[in-house]
Amino acid sequence: MSGAALGLEIVFVFFLALLILHRYGDFKKQHRLVIVATLLAWYLCFLIVFILPLDVSTTIYNRCKQATNSSPLENNNITGSYSAAVPVTGKHPCFKPWSYIPDGIMPIFWRVVYWTSQFLTWILLPFMQSYARSGGFSITGKIKTALIENAIYYGTYLLIFGAFLIYVAVNPNLHLEWNQLQTIGIAAANTWGLFLLVLLLGYGLVEIPRSHWNGAKRGYLLMKTYFKAAKLMTEKADAEENLEDIMEEVRKVNESIKYNHPLRKCVDTILKKCPTEYQEKMGRNMDDYEDFDEKHNTYPSEKSLVKLHKQVIYSVQRHRRTQVQWRILLEQAFYLEDVAKNETSATRQFVHTFQPQEPENRFIQYFYSPTVEWYWECLLRPWFYRILAVVLAVFSVIVVWSECTFFSTKPVLSLFAVFIQLAERTYNYIYIEIACFLSIFFLSICVYSTVFRIRVFNYYYLASHHQTDAYSLLFSGMLFCRLTPPLCLNFLGLTHMDSTISHQDTQPTAYTSIMGSMKVLSFIADGFYIYYPMLVVILCIATYFSLGTRCLNLLGFQQFMGDNDMTSDLVDEGKELIRREKRKRQRQEEGENRRREWKERYGNNREDSTRNRNVHTDPKESNYSETNTNRLSKYTRSNNRTERDRIELLQDAEPLDFNAETFTDDPLESESGRYQPGGRYLSMSRSKIFDDV
Repeated sequence: MSGAALGLEIVFVFFLALLILHRYGDFKKQHRLVIVATLLAWYLCFLIVFILPLDVSTTIYNRCKQATNSSPLENNNITGSYSAAVPVTGKHPCFKPWSYIPDGIMPIFWRVVYWTSQFLTWILLPFMQSYARSGGFSITGKIKTALIENAIYYGTYLLIFGAFLIYVAVNPNLHLEWNQLQTIGIAAANTWGLFLLVLLLGYGLVEIPRSHWNGAKRGYLLMKTYFKAAKLMTEKADAEENLEDIMEEVRKVNESIKYNHPLRKCVDTILKKCPTEYQEKMGRNMDDYEDFDEKHNTYPSEKSLVKLHKQVIYSVQRHRRTQVQWRILLEQAFYLEDVAKNETSATRQFVHTFQPQEPENRFIQYFYSPTVEWYWECLLRPWFYRILAVVLAVFSVIVVWSECTFFSTKPVLSLFAVFIQLAERTYNYIYIEIACFLSIFFLSICVYSTVFRIRVFNYYYLASHHQTDAYSLLFSGMLFCRLTPPLCLNFLGLTHMDSTISHQDTQPTAYTSIMGSMKVLSFIADGFYIYYPMLVVILCIATYFSLGTRCLNLLGFQQFMGDNDMTSDLVDEGKELIRREKRKRQRQEEGENRRREWKERYGNNREDSTRNRNVHTDPKESNYSETNTNRLSKYTRSNNRTERDRIELLQDAEPLDFNAETFTDDPLESESGRYQPGGRYLSMSRSKIFDDV
């Protein structure tokens, strides 16, 4: 099994990162380089988290070999049961763990992973961010724009590094070698990462248990969903208005720049990024036979077209994202309302108001029956969330206590260090790996979940269901690469596996040997790394009392707060929006059911009678009757109410809702441009000017 665990985890973590990226990114529409770069960044960060417990168990085994100065006993017992072993000279023998990694592999592995992630976060990903957001029409233009935007970013770091080198060269007391310079660079990157780490960790330690506890409150979830619906409708309307304005500018540019203009290729590139309905409208209004030299008009410059191209990409992506999020939020609201109704059901069978649009798997339908669904949603799920919230809260308390006491070695106060040292005495490697994995996994969940929840206006936003743009994906990869190394160092400090914290002359882990000793910068190793993590207590208290949420409310950014008048108004508004959408969908389903019943009742009889009439009718008479029918229909269509009523019955004319997004046009007036019953002209209904007003 030597090295097999490492290989299995490498493969497993790759598919895990690919699955998570598939949920947020769009493999079909986004550029392949963006997908590959983001996948590589996420994969390396997740890999560090999963492989570090194996490094800890291997290091403990190597320490045991050094302490006993004897050949280790081979044991391939995967279950980790070592109680049957006989102690040798009063000490436990050193059994080789099943996940033991041979010497020389881990240092090379950590060196490749760490420096690749640092290259991504400091050089490649910032460049690709500017490249992805650039509105250039060629690869050269995009590269030029990216270099100009990152000149200040790279220049700042070069200036700081150059000033530091000058200071070292001038000061005769300092003689730094390459290894020490490398350590200082790593220390600077980890210091910046630790600063962000404590901020995100303080929020996640409180918010994750609280969100699961609130998940057991059906009323709370439903009110929060109404609140989100009101905010999302505002954002959705703003996105539609912004898209209309941008498309109007594109239309003007499309009409001004004709087919033989030098910038026509740029306009065609912009048109390809527009939605299909706008492309069709602009294509109909395009006159390709008019030369651009015939009129002395002012034409836009290439720089303005680049800016317009960038605006089109952003507005189209934002409009698509809000549309998808609105449909998903509607399904969530309908389901939560169904849960509230089914809680008082006497039959104990879950009844849905609307059937799922996509057919479920037969395997799921067989085991997840309406009865099982009722017991899970109405009885078991709230208790499951409460128990999970309590367990997570206990983990959060352990983390906070250990962050404040991990520097104490005599006595050992960090609970993580106590657990690892107890397992190290018995050399139970399975327990060591499980304890390390659960600890670092919980820390990473608290940090990474905060990264997924952060939203910086509309510039950075990780939206699920393949709605995250390229800029946000790359930015998340940068954050992961900057947060993961200090997260792992913080974990090793909590468990006293770092010699800088434990103050013991023992063999360090392979990860610590690559990161280097922080003793080169004593004020960072003995000051910042020890006392700064204590601020997590203040951040947890601020998160518990929702101080950040209250500050955002005061600044005008509406946040969900139960004791706020603005929150109550938005909840009522969202409730009315959900009720309106629910009535609309109910009318659509009722109309489809009536059409289906009509076809089942009269469809076959009508086809048989029509077939018999065609068989027994003389061809001359049929032609004569068809001519008369067409002539009569030509002059009596507007006055024949019987024919009109029959067509309305067949097409199931629904009562019009002025708040509806679409409605069925009158078939009797579709050929003319007359006024429609819904208060709109036919030309306006086709252009969808008043959608969602």
